[in-house]
Amino acid sequence: MSETSSRDWPRRLLIGFYWFLAAEFVLGAMTKFAPGETVFGPAYSVKFADWGYPSWFRFVIGGVELICAILLVVPRRRARFLGAGALVVVLVGAVVTHVANQDPIYESVSAPLHLAIMAAIAWASRPAHWRELRPVRRVPLSDQG
Repeated sequence: MSETSSRDWPRRLLIGFYWFLAAEFVLGAMTKFAPGETVFGPAYSVKFADWGYPSWFRFVIGGVELICAILLVVPRRRARFLGAGALVVVLVGAVVTHVANQDPIYESVSAPLHLAIMAAIAWASRPAHWRELRPVRRVPLSDQG
């Protein structure tokens, strides 16, 4: 095995993980667009109404999930950051919805798990100028001597 390929496998594994997550969110979006029952139970139009949202809101959430899934696999850091960041917002809403509605744990475990993953991806993909933990102190020109 060459030295280049041995150093390249962690990057390829990470890209595969992004594609896996994107596939999950595409599947989730498609189930929100589906008119009837899904592999995950009742129709999302019914679920959203039971949660207290208008049934059409599933299309908004499904659309955001679909766009974000695409952004996760675009090979640009900024796209991945935007996709993961938007999914963090959606998943915070999902977690709050599941907690507020006291859904069973087997229905509620996916949202917090994916929230943690997307928060980690957003943090790792944040813009370079945000990585400085403390702002750079600017010295006025008059004080430089």
